[in-house]
Amino acid sequence: MSIWYTEKQTEDFGITMKVNRTLHTEQTEFQKLDMVETEEWGNMLLLDDMVMTSKKDEFVYHEMVAHIPLFTHPNPENVLVVGGGDGGVIREVLKHSSVKKATLVDIDGKVIEYSKKFLPEIAGKLEDPRVEVKIDDGFMHIANSENEYDVILVDSTEPVGPAVNLFTKGFYAGISKALKEDGIFVAQTDNPWFKADLITEVQRDVKEIFPITKLYLANIPTYPSGLWTFTIGSKKYDPLEVSDERFYEIETKYYTKELHKAAFVLPKFVQDLIK
Repeated sequence: MSIWYTEKQTEDFGITMKVNRTLHTEQTEFQKLDMVETEEWGNMLLLDDMVMTSKKDEFVYHEMVAHIPLFTHPNPENVLVVGGGDGGVIREVLKHSSVKKATLVDIDGKVIEYSKKFLPEIAGKLEDPRVEVKIDDGFMHIANSENEYDVILVDSTEPVGPAVNLFTKGFYAGISKALKEDGIFVAQTDNPWFKADLITEVQRDVKEIFPITKLYLANIPTYPSGLWTFTIGSKKYDPLEVSDERFYEIETKYYTKELHKAAFVLPKFVQDLIK
């Protein structure tokens, strides 16, 4: 008998996939964690019954979180990843030779533990000597940091459970304080079909703190609606003004230098959310 898993993305809509087997399931201190092997997407991490990442399509999210800000900043040396215990964003960050240190702060060490075990293609760079892993509250880590990071990448779950505080104006103000005077941050900000109000609110809050605030898009088929947004806040550097000379060759599957700017071209209904 086939087993099918459905993520209920709204009260009236969900995404369904065939599951070959459950690799691990656990109620951690912070959330319900499941690792499953799916027929279509390979091994997949679920947190609180929401898809976080899968072997087949993970590269889209991780590349688009990391490379837009890291190519925008002229010399990113010290990078912080908040959340992201699966290690995918860290893997992409380390593709930039200018990065001297990458710090990962995730509240749930179990995510890191089981990502290493069941998603080694994603988590394989967490042991790199340039990486420092901290099991800690990302909100508090930001609050206790000042003028420290060139780039901060917020790889959070959706705004439920332990991630609720990572979508607040106070958190974005803390990020500004934790960044250096020319720093940049990016946060995933969900999808425009089902979370339109969230995108509008985040854009409004970030614009009050960062002089350069923009929204960009990527296609991630296992995430709600498949159309995903990211918000970038920058103190000095505009991602749309990056010169061609700034780009250099790295191995990617989704991100390109042409897509760097094209990702900011928004459909009209998304433009309307952030006016």
